[in-house]
Amino acid sequence: MPSKLQRELKKRGPFASLAQEVLLSIARTSDQLLVRGERLMRKYGLTGSQYNVLRILRGEGKPLPILEIASRMVQVVPGITGLIDRLEAADLVRRDRSTEDRRVILVSITDKALAVLADLDEPLKSLEEKLLRCLSVEEQRDLIRVLEKVREHLDKIGD
Repeated sequence: MPSKLQRELKKRGPFASLAQEVLLSIARTSDQLLVRGERLMRKYGLTGSQYNVLRILRGEGKPLPILEIASRMVQVVPGITGLIDRLEAADLVRRDRSTEDRRVILVSITDKALAVLADLDEPLKSLEEKLLRCLSVEEQRDLIRVLEKVREHLDKIGD
């Protein structure tokens, strides 16, 4: 009998391996979760990547170099400079040269961005809870442990 993922993807035959089915299942689930998050972000004039930058800056509480922001992103963003450009054009971040090292550009969050994030906090928390309501607290913790184990393995094996 075909798996649920096989039926969702309308895949005629079995997957090439269990590993393939696991990876496709993670990708499919991730995509569905991201789409729902992006819909919410759009209501506030943001993309998921833009929100991620603002979340990092708010959490740090001080300006950060662009490469430091890039290293903390949940998803790798190849065009971090363009992303910062768009946030700056929307008056959500500001760039300033470091007084200690003039070669370093620091990015800081604006009051406008802090207000947008404050408006978004509760709807985002509500969405997150709604999306994972199907899992018990214990299952959520188990899922975190399993995904951390996979990421640790990826760090060890490299590219």
